[in-house]
Amino acid sequence: MTESHDQSPLSGVDAAQFHHLVDQLAARLHSYVDTAVGVRAEFGSTEADEDPRVLALETEVGGLNAQLYDLLHQQLGLHPELTGMIWEGDEPVSHDPDRRVSVDEFHLGFVIGLPPEPTDQTAEAALGLIDDGGADLVERLIEAGFTVQEWGSARGGPVGFDDEDDDTDEDGDR
Repeated sequence: MTESHDQSPLSGVDAAQFHHLVDQLAARLHSYVDTAVGVRAEFGSTEADEDPRVLALETEVGGLNAQLYDLLHQQLGLHPELTGMIWEGDEPVSHDPDRRVSVDEFHLGFVIGLPPEPTDQTAEAALGLIDDGGADLVERLIEAGFTVQEWGSARGGPVGFDDEDDDTDEDGDR
């Protein structure tokens, strides 16, 4: 059999293991939706975001996404972008890998669980640490000769950058 990262076409791969993992992921997503709807019916949005049942399922979904990525990468040599979000009209204009662009968006994501012991640590404290790390990373990028036009940190999904005249987000980050 050809190596998964080889330039040759790859044949003879059994897709059953991929479908099994996708079925597990779909089941967890359905459970997440059911749980989120139930929790939101009981609590406000902020409390629902912090509900341990919701957070536990987010962790499970994130873990299954990572397993799917690893399986696709190991077995097929792919580098799938399955967890990004693209709204209609936001699709890249060109998929030409040889086309050099002057700017591009990059995202770094974390799935973080709160400490198991009761502490004063919150998800907002984790976001503060990520924000501090982002500031350090911006400095390193600038030192390497890159320009950083915008950056930010967010909880729950990648930071979205739009073309509005808004210079800062609600946290004050660029």
